[in-house]
Amino acid sequence: MTERLRLRPLIVEAAARLAEAGVGSPMPDAESLAAHVLGTERMRLALIPMIEPGIADRYRALIEQRAARIPLQHLTGTAAMGEIDLAVGPGVFVPRPETELLFAWALAYLETLPHDHPPIVVDLCTGSGALALAIAHARPDAEVHAVELDADALTWARRNAGTRIAEGDTPITLHADDVTDQTVLTPLTGRVDLVIANPPYIPDAAILDPEVADHDPHRALFGGPDGLDVIRAMVPTIARLLRPAGATAIEHDDTNGGGVAALLTAAEFVDVAEHTDLADKPRFVVARRSGNP
Repeated sequence: MTERLRLRPLIVEAAARLAEAGVGSPMPDAESLAAHVLGTERMRLALIPMIEPGIADRYRALIEQRAARIPLQHLTGTAAMGEIDLAVGPGVFVPRPETELLFAWALAYLETLPHDHPPIVVDLCTGSGALALAIAHARPDAEVHAVELDADALTWARRNAGTRIAEGDTPITLHADDVTDQTVLTPLTGRVDLVIANPPYIPDAAILDPEVADHDPHRALFGGPDGLDVIRAMVPTIARLLRPAGATAIEHDDTNGGGVAALLTAAEFVDVAEHTDLADKPRFVVARRSGNP
């Protein structure tokens, strides 16, 4: 009979291997992969003291892949946003924890709106559909539209949208379109309550971790020499879509809070405010279109 193995020493060994490989969060990643292999949650690993050798072999193989700097989410196949999990993998940008704060701001803003109509929300550069689907889950009364140009990302977004429909969420409307096209979403002109965006915003010359540089699609990452090319072209679209007093929230590189704020101010938005992320770095800017609701 094959002897079973103790799980905790395997996890400690795995974390040391990941730290040696330069992974920034070795223990959380080692535990997440153990939970993935065992089909449980990280918080319940202590309830599984022993595992079969075959499972240990699968676990060690995943650890070696993570040590090669393959993203954790590509190995588990999922990433979280709000209360939902999204399928992710090669060809689509992996949602980051930093975006959770923009999502939380968006939900709080929607709570301030009058209840005389279902809120209309537009997610520009939706990628996997993360923000749009998380909002549709949290606010089933909302009419949510999501725009994405890249065909591979759209495949993931459609997959995730189908999963959320199967789970009972309000369907979103996906649009295969260019957010910098001044005719995008023309039927929604002047009707939208909230526009959110996590666009390509990294300056072209930035040095990135291997997980990002080698695995996230570059089209979803880079925004020109200063990182603002897509945002700069999006601002007129956002201004056109929003109803008077409607709001926007745009994620940006941590070097560009002032730049995004200046673009919105120049476009005559009001109440422009910069927000930081979990690491207290500049991460997203919010603003309102002028006028009365």
